[in-house]
Amino acid sequence: MPPKKPMIEVRGARVNNLKNVNADVPRDSFVVVTGLSGSGKSSFVFDTIFAEANRRYMESLSSYVRNFMEAFEKPDVDAIRNLVPAVSIDQKSVSRSPRSTVGTMTEIYDYLRLLFAKEGIPHCPKCGKPLSKKTSREILEEILSLPNGTQIVFLAEPESFAGKSFGSVLTLAAEAGYVRIRVDGNILTLDEARRLPENRDRASAIVEAVIDRLATDAARPDRERILDSVETAFQVGQGAFTLQIGEEDRAYRNMFLCDDCGVSLSDFTPSHFSFNSPDGACPRCSGLGATLEFVPELVIPNRGLSLLEGAVRPLAKTGGERGGSSMRALEEMSERQGIPLSVPVKKLTKKQLDIVLYGEQGKGAFQGVIALLGQKYFEAKSDHFRAELETYMRKDVCPECEGKRLRPETLSVLIDGRSIHEYADRNVIDLRVLFRELPMQGIFRERAVVDMIFREMEFRLSSVEKVGLGYLSLSRGADTLSGGEAQRIRLSVQMRAGLAGILYVLDEPSVGLHSRDTDRLIDAILELREGGNSLVVVEHDRAIMKRADYVIDFGPGAGRLGGEVVFAGTPEKLCAGKTVTGQYLSGKKRVSEARQPRKGSGKSLSVFGAKEHNLKNVDIHIPLGVFTAVSGVSGSGKSSLVDDILSKVLARHFYGAHAEPGAHDSVKGIECIDKVITVNQDPIGRTPRSNAATYTGIFNHVRDLFAGTGEAERAGIDASHFSFNMKGGRCEACQGGGLKKIEMYLLPDMYAPCEVCRGTRYNQKTLSIEYRGMNISQVLGMTVSEARIFFLDQPQIEEKLRILEEVGLDYLVLGQSAPTLSGGEAQRVKLATELARKSNGNSFYILDEPTTGLHFEDTRKLLEVLDALVDKGNTVLVVEHNTDVINHADWVIELGPDGGDAGGELVFAGVPKDLKKCKKSPTAKYL
Repeated sequence: MPPKKPMIEVRGARVNNLKNVNADVPRDSFVVVTGLSGSGKSSFVFDTIFAEANRRYMESLSSYVRNFMEAFEKPDVDAIRNLVPAVSIDQKSVSRSPRSTVGTMTEIYDYLRLLFAKEGIPHCPKCGKPLSKKTSREILEEILSLPNGTQIVFLAEPESFAGKSFGSVLTLAAEAGYVRIRVDGNILTLDEARRLPENRDRASAIVEAVIDRLATDAARPDRERILDSVETAFQVGQGAFTLQIGEEDRAYRNMFLCDDCGVSLSDFTPSHFSFNSPDGACPRCSGLGATLEFVPELVIPNRGLSLLEGAVRPLAKTGGERGGSSMRALEEMSERQGIPLSVPVKKLTKKQLDIVLYGEQGKGAFQGVIALLGQKYFEAKSDHFRAELETYMRKDVCPECEGKRLRPETLSVLIDGRSIHEYADRNVIDLRVLFRELPMQGIFRERAVVDMIFREMEFRLSSVEKVGLGYLSLSRGADTLSGGEAQRIRLSVQMRAGLAGILYVLDEPSVGLHSRDTDRLIDAILELREGGNSLVVVEHDRAIMKRADYVIDFGPGAGRLGGEVVFAGTPEKLCAGKTVTGQYLSGKKRVSEARQPRKGSGKSLSVFGAKEHNLKNVDIHIPLGVFTAVSGVSGSGKSSLVDDILSKVLARHFYGAHAEPGAHDSVKGIECIDKVITVNQDPIGRTPRSNAATYTGIFNHVRDLFAGTGEAERAGIDASHFSFNMKGGRCEACQGGGLKKIEMYLLPDMYAPCEVCRGTRYNQKTLSIEYRGMNISQVLGMTVSEARIFFLDQPQIEEKLRILEEVGLDYLVLGQSAPTLSGGEAQRVKLATELARKSNGNSFYILDEPTTGLHFEDTRKLLEVLDALVDKGNTVLVVEHNTDVINHADWVIELGPDGGDAGGELVFAGVPKDLKKCKKSPTAKYL
């Protein structure tokens, strides 16, 4: 009988909604913590176990170090015993900087930079001609390899000789201490040179100074003298010199120079290949690969208005009102140029409008509205203000580097005919194949160094592929990754760390993964376990739960109805139990019952010739009036089709959006729908100021209710005082944020509760106003379910709260800040907001993996909501990997058959029962 594994003993956990939980978590095991959304899983795993492990680590540091760090509060728990060092791999603490890429996050790009600095061959950025140079050491070895007794002469052309007459050159040579010079190929003493014909001048003579002369001695080589002469010759000749060997001349340079174009390049170091370094970054976009610039059409959207009436929209909204500095600058320019400010902009001439937008010439001239806005954007200290200005800007591929992020001279350094960007732009699977072949071609000089670099890159590439991300390219920006992708990259980094005895805490690592890739992810998790580590994974995926060593199920409900351990044991025992999770896992309950697919309206929305990214000129037909699922393995082209092409085409058609759709021929059938509603997983706000109550509009009605109380009227307090974004009622210490941002410099910024208002956001005067015995902060602290009961007699509020419940967010706290919401939660808040709007049917809904973070029971509720939409005559299109959703759909479109270059084809289009028979489909065997 195997020895019993040690347990992490948690006693009396009361964090958030946990109800005095006692639980044992086996160490050196793969443990899944599951349960309904909001049942207390994350509170137990992250806010209790990991938080305590983190706090104990901080306490182990010296008091001096702790002075520079924020103190971590002890979680509300009686005791945690047998705790080991913990590493959190969640979806929120990943850098979203546009300067970070898959290559930099995994360090693969760092090794690629080193390889190019060591072995790359520079080419002329203008003509493409290969350039070469030799180091002093290489020249020394070349000289020592010459036959014994070979006469050699070091020659260089000093810069001071350039453009001088022959007589002046001789004088300069004597002053510099040279004894001999070479004139037109003949070595002469200075005296011999003076006896040459008087009319010889610099224009007709090539004059070089003789630096040194010697004969090689194989028995006793004077290495020091030769090396000194080489370096002196380089110094005198400004990086170039000639070695005369008998009758032969050999030219050497210590820098790369193109004789045809005159382009010179210095030595390349790893920093020259970094787009985050001034040495390598494209000067136009500063290494971002894209430019963000103000667009005249967005800056002046209504040309029927005059400049005085606020035609320049961002200035009108951000402080360009009459009397402001921006308006005064416009008025002064108007007097100089005779440009009327009171006539509609559309009546101005092109020249006049160009002056308004781009400014005047000369010192002290008006810089133009575009430059003025650029200055405001650059100087903006508020994230909210910066985000406001960005709505008038467009992000375009940098015209100089074409999105490659690097300088032209850096991109001209090649290995096997490819630049560093061409390698970084390939997906991980292709790179592994290429990197196995390259070292065998014999093109590298320092094989020992190169072998080490390739070994390290292969190890990292294989780790990324193991977690199901082989379809990603190294150049893929961190800000374009889903939470699940970013988390799995961090997991791959930990896999190669080779640590043992660590507790790894993961937050739904299967998010965004196809069932085939989930199997690979499980193998990677088990590999970490076999290395002597413990893994605690918050997860809803059926396959992951069944492969776990131990499962802890929270419930029985969500929010206040959850917070209890309803099961703890093996997956087999869970399937035999009576918990909601166990019934779904065993098949006793189903997310979707078998039904006949809907026929729809008989019309369709069609995309012809889709060629964006890896799509291979495919034609896709989406039936209208039905529930359609777009499936396929990760990287098969789903997002390219739905997000990059279809969503942008429809947004441009219905709302005049400026985003450029991906490559395609045409989209037909748009006239058959009334509007498009795209619900993605982007955050509902960037700062703690945004939350579900403000986003859905619930908070406006709540503020009106508080302002209507007799107490508020007597105190002279109106609805604006209950806004934490406006002066008057908010806490001014944190400016209504409730949290204060702590700059962590090299780490992600942290937020700590405000010391003055203790996180309530408001001042005491505002908090003294109550509605039915609750102040405004207490209302924001309610869950959706609690608030619905509280506002049951307020139809405008109750309806919105009911819809939030229907999409599975009954546990969500109204005032929970936007940055703490998962992608799936943010998406469901958006969906609820759209559902609350009146619709006459015939709308086209696009959802991106709406089941992210959902338990089986929550998925069932969501499908009921989406079915209700379709039954009203709308069309629902979801991008999904969840097999329950695919089985439930009326129509399935599968792309593939694989990811990256091996994907981008239409594998299947039809009803789910026919998909199960499709042999080419990777999804079929999992349905």
